[in-house]
Amino acid sequence: MNYMPGTASLIDDIDTNLVFHQTVERIHVGKKFGDIPRGIFIVRGENVVLLGEIDIDKLCDNVLQQVSIEEILEEQRLQQQAKQKTEKAKVTALKDRGLSIPKADNLDEY
Repeated sequence: MNYMPGTASLIDDIDTNLVFHQTVERIHVGKKFGDIPRGIFIVRGENVVLLGEIDIDKLCDNVLQQVSIEEILEEQRLQQQAKQKTEKAKVTALKDRGLSIPKADNLDEY
């Protein structure tokens, strides 16, 4: 098989499920992040498709601030509300001009 350079395909290697212990969900909002402990995760083998390489020698120029779970969830909620408000304004502006955006649930799946 022909694979893209710099990627690793696990299709031939993984025919079973992966079990991750002590997993953490990391939520990013702007320059802040928060980690939520999630415990054990099971990932079905056919859902593992592609891994990328990490360059550990490359310097990271993004400085992120770790915050509490409560704070990052509140930041995420505010960000989602702002996004919904923007989308609603966009839809209203388009309707005023006689246009509409199809909703994802109305689109045909091919």
